[in-house]
Amino acid sequence: MMYSMEVKASRRFTYQRERSLFNPVNERAGGRVGGGWPTKKVLCVYFLEGRCNRNPCRFAHTESQTLPVSNHKKSPPSYNCPKNNVRVSSGSEEGTTHVQNRENPDRTVPNKSSLDCSTGSDDSGSKRTLERTTPKNVCYHWLSGNCVKGDECRFWHSWFCGEGFTMLAKLEGHKKAVSGIALPLRSDKLYSGSRDGTVQLWDCHTGQSASVINLGAEVGSLICEGPWVFVGMPNVVKAWHIESSAEFSLDGPVGEVYSMVVANEMLFAGAQDGNILVWKGIPNTQNPFQLAALLKGHTRPVTCLAVGGKRLYSGSMDNTIRVWDLDTLEAVMTLNGHTDAPMSLLCWDQYLLSCSLDNTIKVWIMTEEGNLEVAYTHNEDHGVLALGGLNDPDGNPVLICSCNDDSVHLYELPSFMERGRIFSRREVRVIETGPDGLFFTGDGTGMLSVWKILAKPNAEMA
Repeated sequence: MMYSMEVKASRRFTYQRERSLFNPVNERAGGRVGGGWPTKKVLCVYFLEGRCNRNPCRFAHTESQTLPVSNHKKSPPSYNCPKNNVRVSSGSEEGTTHVQNRENPDRTVPNKSSLDCSTGSDDSGSKRTLERTTPKNVCYHWLSGNCVKGDECRFWHSWFCGEGFTMLAKLEGHKKAVSGIALPLRSDKLYSGSRDGTVQLWDCHTGQSASVINLGAEVGSLICEGPWVFVGMPNVVKAWHIESSAEFSLDGPVGEVYSMVVANEMLFAGAQDGNILVWKGIPNTQNPFQLAALLKGHTRPVTCLAVGGKRLYSGSMDNTIRVWDLDTLEAVMTLNGHTDAPMSLLCWDQYLLSCSLDNTIKVWIMTEEGNLEVAYTHNEDHGVLALGGLNDPDGNPVLICSCNDDSVHLYELPSFMERGRIFSRREVRVIETGPDGLFFTGDGTGMLSVWKILAKPNAEMA
């Protein structure tokens, strides 16, 4: 039997207390989809710019094509797991080496094999299969908005390909890389932080920028918990309560803050000097955040944090993942499975997933002795930067991962069968999931994209 994974879309732990400072209740606003019935397969450029006013429009407002997938060498082992909640925060260090050529916009994203799409059954009841031929490479001139060949271009003119998901909107406003995305409790505003030193507030109903907060320094990470928004910056963490407008500056970090996570009424922040700072949330006090501990062990910047069960997991540019006990705040083990920096961590059921610049995604499982060992390793062609996970409307687990070849892959678990692929102008370093199948990506140009997981079409008929 295959192992079961179920992700809570809003990434909230269920530590609910009546007098909780963080108040992790999941109530959020969503977005909307525009469009009409297209009569052409060409994607509407006005729709991509957010200003098409035709309904129906003869051009496509979304495009979902069949994705060639790789023949994976082996499938992960099968497990039965209890269903727990998931909590993830990821970050990265600016200046990491990228395996890509910015001087050549004709660089390509290879597909590895072809995929048959089931389209139903014929009159005899047998399954009818449609093989679709797709271009092997995405057109980076088109992604940049300057392809002059139009329909005659032999490369792919699309932001994505695959099935079971769609693009809702592209939000442009940041001038540099997006470093954090959050949708706070009881808010109709989507927050995004950037290396350009700003936090943008986006109206969830219109998709327009509602406000811009200029912080004057690079944003290294941004998360939310309940009504709180936390912004990691050089040598400080800003804490905003969006309902009361209270604002606090949490001093102590040395250098940039690349990752943050909240658990057990504590805020954890991973800093550039390799330390993890811990603030305890104390409600109904003048200063609700008290520095409680400093977790030392990493020798290089902390790139990512995640919480699962009673454990805190931290990844670092020193190529290790350290495991901390949430009750004692002591290190309990160090994982040395990666040969390059772990960039993102994801706790899913009783599993820990980690991705790295060593081109791998590893699935870790707890042994009977209480140790973590690698149960499966998935290999990519490029370094992996960020992970996200959620379930589609049919309950199927979908893993989302971005690579430093400017692509984002959607995998069905546990098989790691590729379900779709997203293309971007620059690498996507932030993936955030939301309610009702929504997920968000932020790339190196400052583009924020809104996506939605759908039920997978053409499911096999009994």
